[in-house]
Formats: sequence, structure tokens, C-alpha cells
Amino acid sequence: MNLLEIKQLSSQSLRKLVTSGLQKPESLGSPLSGKTAALIFEKPSARTRHSSEAAIVQLGGHPVYTRGDEVGMDVRESVEDITRVLAGYHALIAARVFDHETLRRMAAVSTIPIVNLLSDLEHPLQAIADMITMAEEFGDLSGKSVAWVGDFNNVARSLSWACALLGMHVRLACPAGYDATDEELQGLLAAGAPSVEQYRDPRLAVEGVIAVHTDTWTSMGQEEEREIRLAVFSPFQVTAETMSNADPRAIFMHCLPAHRGEEVSADVIDGAQSRVIRQAHHRLSSARAVFAWLASEGAQ
Repeated sequence: MNLLEIKQLSSQSLRKLVTSGLQKPESLGSPLSGKTAALIFEKPSARTRHSSEAAIVQLGGHPVYTRGDEVGMDVRESVEDITRVLAGYHALIAARVFDHETLRRMAAVSTIPIVNLLSDLEHPLQAIADMITMAEEFGDLSGKSVAWVGDFNNVARSLSWACALLGMHVRLACPAGYDATDEELQGLLAAGAPSVEQYRDPRLAVEGVIAVHTDTWTSMGQEEEREIRLAVFSPFQVTAETMSNADPRAIFMHCLPAHRGEEVSADVIDGAQSRVIRQAHHRLSSARAVFAWLASEGAQ
């Protein structure tokens, strides 16, 4: 069993992970006791590294952090050889990579679980943390609406699939050329979303939603596109006016790092509706729930 994409999960499995994420750490036991877990980082990270290492320790295991240049995937050795070797040392391999295909190649030859810590296609542990955060705030999420404002990127894709699996209405506000494809929209409906709608106006997209999500307009590796993206996305900044169109109880969410004055105004991300710090803390809850699941039920 691996977790490369949210769509690999059933609705039941995702609900179980969210429930586990809301529980106290000790309730999950020590399924990694006496074991190690490999953490491979082609991309640097603050939240992902700290939450992953802490989760493994809390589950009784020992994390082994390795930079991408230390393993040299397809430079020093093939992805397949590295994976086969590490599978003989560890209970699981979790990797933060540039190319999602790397994870698929790892999963194809691995005898232990492979976990996506972030790729260009998806960010599943972030999406699970987001669901935990919203469930903590609102309880059962079925039938509720959520909005994504900005680039339909890896974070947006994972979040949308997670929302669909839990029966949430999905609202997307994305510029033309940076939006979800018709195939993806149909996939979300098939996965369980009662409705999926895509807008060009964020004010329309957020009407009645219980959470407004966004992300940086220029992700790691897209720096050369920054000026173009700033111009394209400027109408998609989440402001107090944007939030005023949402449900009065609505919360603001951002996976961080954030750029105040770009994708979100400072008064929103630092205001009373913001849950970005709690959301970041739930990255630990998410990692812990996923690693425990794969180390026990998921790996059997």
C-alpha cells in the first residue's frame, strides 16, 4: 500500500485518517517501534521535514533524513536501485520530489510503503491536514462547501479530491490557463462531490463556503514566471472583501509559506478567520495518521 495521490484512498480510508488525526498521539500506539523510515528531500522544506520526523518519532520509530543530492536519483543511481536498497533498511520511504513520475517508479519496485511528501502533481499529506483542520472546526464536512482561489496546482488538486471523497461541494476560482481541466472536474464529481463549479470571479466562488483556501502564486521552480504570474493572478487575491462573501463562520486557510500582499492580504491571514497556524500544526497530525496507517493496516 502506498499513498502517492489522494484519489488512491477510499472515502472510508480518508475518513479514518481524519479521525486518527484528531486523536491524541498516544492513541495510535507505536507501530514503528524499533523501525526506521527514510525521508528523501529533493526539495527543501520546513513544515514537511519537521512534521514527518516528529511523526515518526512519536510512533516509536527513527527517521533518516536524506537530501536529494545524497542519493542522486538517476544521477548516481537509478530511482529503482535506490528504492530497492532502501526498502531493505526501512519500514517506509517518504519522498518530496520534483517529478511525480519518480514516486510512481519507486512504488513499482518497492516492497515497503511509499509516501508522497510533495510532487508536482499532488500534496496528499497537506490535503489530509486541511481536512483535519476543517473537521476540527466544523465537524462532519459532508454537504459543506469549500473554495480554492488561485492556481489549480498540486495543493489544489489534492484538496479538491479530498473534499470530493468526503462529499463536499467544490468551488474553484482560477485564471484561464491555470484552472482545472474538464476531465479533472468530471473526476471530482465521480469521486463524490455533490457539485463542482469553476469561476473566474473569486467573489462568486466563495459564496456560502465554510473555508477559503489559497496558495502562493509562484511555487518553487517557477521563479522565472513570477512577473507574469503576478499580473495574471492579481484579481485573485483573498481580501477581507472576498471573505465577506463567504459563510459568516468561514475560515481562511493557506498551506504556507505565504506572501502577504500577493495571494492574501495581511488583515486576512493575520485576522480572526485565519487558521493557517493550526493548519500547519495539523501537518504533524496528518503525517502521524498516515504513517501509522501504512505501518499497520495499510501495509498488511
